[in-house]
Amino acid sequence: MPVTLAPLSDTAPVGLKAIQAPVADDLKVFRRHFRDAMRSRVRLLDTVVQYLLKRKGKQIRPTLVLLSAELAGGITERSYRGAALVELLHTATLVHDDVIDEAETRRGVASINALWKNKAGVLLGDYLLSRGLLLALDAGDYDLLHITSDAVRRMSEGELLQLETARRLDMTEDRYFQIIADKTGSLIAACLAAGAASAGADDETVARAKAIGETIGLAFQIRDDLFDYDPDAAAGKPVGLDLQDRKLTLPLILALDRADGPTRKHVRRIVRRRKKSRADVAEVVAFVTASGGLAAARARMEALAADAADALREFPPSEARDALVGLCAYVVARKA
Repeated sequence: MPVTLAPLSDTAPVGLKAIQAPVADDLKVFRRHFRDAMRSRVRLLDTVVQYLLKRKGKQIRPTLVLLSAELAGGITERSYRGAALVELLHTATLVHDDVIDEAETRRGVASINALWKNKAGVLLGDYLLSRGLLLALDAGDYDLLHITSDAVRRMSEGELLQLETARRLDMTEDRYFQIIADKTGSLIAACLAAGAASAGADDETVARAKAIGETIGLAFQIRDDLFDYDPDAAAGKPVGLDLQDRKLTLPLILALDRADGPTRKHVRRIVRRRKKSRADVAEVVAFVTASGGLAAARARMEALAADAADALREFPPSEARDALVGLCAYVVARKA
């Protein structure tokens, strides 16, 4: 039975299991498609793939594809392929990210490149990308391929723009939102668009779903960026990691906008340092909190999540719609 709708601010955050409940059986079908798409006759590749499959993760993105499909007309065989395609591309980007970042762990578990070296990590990412492309091409799902390929293009452009901006340290609020729209919003947008398209929705409905997904993605990324300034958050990364990488995210951008000239200059000088001490990080974190940057960024995140929930409520009532509204609240409240 669909839950009674309420403003996002009045909606108690629900767990991911409750959000996935309307498509729990469909997620089992998706997992079979995903496993089948990753199989290889090469022993080393199959060993690495089996390691990846055991990690499984939260499966938020395939959940979004399936919920969107259900919202837009009903889950079809194409919906399972769309979910598998998105998860293959997402997993490939994570494997490549770990190589680029020289990360030894992901969510507390040894990374692929830590166990099998960088070359295996790069080749595995390439393999997953190719499997995703072939999955769509073999079935003639050209619309789904176009949606997801555009997301991969935007994700790459967003990462490169962030790299360029970090070198110059000239991040503005507008550029920040451009980067996170490309880096994170584009893939969440692709999830909802692919789900709607797989259900046979018209172009207008697919576009609506895509816009909602991008808004959710923006809120999702701001939540991630808030973790960097919240010592009580259990996000799987230490406080100040973005600062160490000289990344200016929304809490710091908004804090600097509120600061006087000398303070702004002093904080920027700390951020520019290649190596920062714990005292440096603590000083910037305290500045962001005291200046109201943390609270202002949190308010932006909550407003975006509320906008996405309002847009979802324009669809006819259903369990899928309510689950997606619940996901908006989950994005804001999550601790990891």
